[in-house]
Amino acid sequence: MSHLVWQKSSYSDAEGADNCLELAQGDGDLRHVRESDDPSVIVTTSTAKLRAFILGAKAGEFDHLV
Repeated sequence: MSHLVWQKSSYSDAEGADNCLELAQGDGDLRHVRESDDPSVIVTTSTAKLRAFILGAKAGEFDHLV
């Protein structure tokens, strides 16, 4: 997976933002997620599942977990 181009949110440039999620587009429908402080652990999912997660997070579905 060394060929992946990882992208962080522009919010990750803020002070103390060393622990953030990074996303990369893989082959075909694959999308990859990792934490910048432990880049060896990578979660792989589909575009549709990642989209559902992001929409759920934007809608506040996970707010009770933080």
